[in-house]
Amino acid sequence: MDDKLSAYDIKGILETRSSAALKSFFRLHPSFRRGFLLFVLFGTCMAIGDGVLTPAISVLSAVSGVKHKIPGLHENYIVLISCVILVGLFSLQHRGTHKVAFMFAPIIMAWLVCISVIGIYNIIKWNPSIYHALSPVYMLKFLRSTGVEGWISLGGVVLSITGVEAMFADLGHFSSLSIKIAFTFLVYPSLILAYLGEAAFLSKHHEDIQRSFYKAIPEAVFWPVFVVATFASVIGSQAVISATFSLVNQCCALNCFPHVKTMHTSNQIYGQIYIPEVNWMLMCLCLAVTIGLRDTSMIGHAYGLAVTFVMFVSTCLMTLVIIIVWKLRLINAIVFFMFFGSIELLYISASIIKVHEGGWIPLVLSTIFMCSMYTWYYGTMKKHEYDDENKVSMNRILSSGPSLGIVRVPGIGLIYTNLVAGVPAVFGHFVTTLPAFHQVLVFVCIKYVQVPHIDEEDRLLVTRVGPKECKMFRCIVRYGYRDLLQENYNFENKLVFSLVHYVETEDQFCKPMTEVSRGCKNSKEPCEYELPLEQAFTSSNKYQAMDTAVDDREKSIYNEEAMHILRAKESGITYIFGHCSVKAKKSSSIFKKLAIDIMYAFLNQNCREQEVLLNVPHTSLLEVGMVYYV
Repeated sequence: MDDKLSAYDIKGILETRSSAALKSFFRLHPSFRRGFLLFVLFGTCMAIGDGVLTPAISVLSAVSGVKHKIPGLHENYIVLISCVILVGLFSLQHRGTHKVAFMFAPIIMAWLVCISVIGIYNIIKWNPSIYHALSPVYMLKFLRSTGVEGWISLGGVVLSITGVEAMFADLGHFSSLSIKIAFTFLVYPSLILAYLGEAAFLSKHHEDIQRSFYKAIPEAVFWPVFVVATFASVIGSQAVISATFSLVNQCCALNCFPHVKTMHTSNQIYGQIYIPEVNWMLMCLCLAVTIGLRDTSMIGHAYGLAVTFVMFVSTCLMTLVIIIVWKLRLINAIVFFMFFGSIELLYISASIIKVHEGGWIPLVLSTIFMCSMYTWYYGTMKKHEYDDENKVSMNRILSSGPSLGIVRVPGIGLIYTNLVAGVPAVFGHFVTTLPAFHQVLVFVCIKYVQVPHIDEEDRLLVTRVGPKECKMFRCIVRYGYRDLLQENYNFENKLVFSLVHYVETEDQFCKPMTEVSRGCKNSKEPCEYELPLEQAFTSSNKYQAMDTAVDDREKSIYNEEAMHILRAKESGITYIFGHCSVKAKKSSSIFKKLAIDIMYAFLNQNCREQEVLLNVPHTSLLEVGMVYYV
């Protein structure tokens, strides 16, 4: 059914030979899929590491300019001031960027104007012919004359573009076209003028290579520029921190990161989120890097390696997008990869030799993050496999009902499960331990589809489980990885009226699903029923507009089963969650026991529970404990 989503619409794009071959290769070789996943996770972790290094180097380098005016100032004071700014920056994250965002554009504009004007001033004053340096001929001459030393210096040259890549974080707030225009006509010219001006200054002052930026600033405007530079460094850091929040949130949706609390800081602007756990983790790591290294050169080595590796991973993924998604010719992907990939590999090779001088920091951080993320993904997949292999037969539950003395209590019970078909094992454990469940039972599966957004009309997919008299349903709630979870009040209303709409139109449109679970393979087993997607959601606006209270006149238009559902809702809704512990089998390898029994168990114990993420009230919560041996 996911293929029918409007977000998956790829009509008019035919499968090419190269895209089909690449898909087939990954399908037939699971080991390559796992290796590719690890590669992408490592790049993702490097991007998260960028969120650690960018605030540290930006703030420390901006504050260190004060030593130009106060040479006797001890280094400890510079580090202390930087730490105070970093603590203040991270402490204000929970308020959201929208409350201070009105200052971002003026400050960045002031910063770009400052460096442009200062660059023009230095060009005119020190070396008007410096514009010849824009020619790539000088780059080739430099590399030819310096040899290995010139190649090594590329690890420092790459820092001239680091920080600019943070503009990708603005994709959550602006269109790609606006970012292209801003970069092409404002950011890029300002950077070129600033670097030309600094080069013109250095051409006459070779001895001032250290902190040449601040030394090239005219004395009359030093302090205003210093203040603007400090504010600009904070805003640049804010962009990367916001991007890290978005990245972690999407990883959570794709089961590649432990569940964390996501707070939406703006009701008007979509995508502005705050994650407390990630925020304080980034702050502690930023402070550790700032206090531990105290040197912008060493942080720069780490920063350059992280950024170049993220760029290379992005290039690899973009190459796959060209082949698999855009379905362009293979030669286009090869040319793209050879051009950008060769440049990035050249910079990576120059940065990797600086591992012992600070480059080890992003490698260590990314390895730790990647191991944690892959362990969570592995444990989650094993848990889902156990659920899928141990589904309960609906026929057995129905036949054992009289012997167990199962009774139906008033209300609606929502059983949350990862299964999109079949009855989860936790429900069998529930009814055998406590032989009673609600008049209306709904198996709810929250499914994140690997597209950014799902339209509201495609959100809910309702099916029936078992015969009509059981009044058991399934509701698959589909979200894109960038979608926001529904509030309980809205979700309950939409779910109930989806059920009502389903039972009223079931006789016209529904037909049995074929072998949706192991139980349906038996012809005597009551199967699930599914309403076609295009029919199930055509009346979404109707039940969204309805109120929770339904008067007698409105109730009269519903059939008997629909009335039963509405009365059950008035009795209350109970949320039933499986609280499952995952353990490795005794016959498992030592690595699997380490991953499941120690690492995954630790992450699972300390992450946010699903009921907390969904804001389920404690008075409506029922947990069922189980142990899974995988």
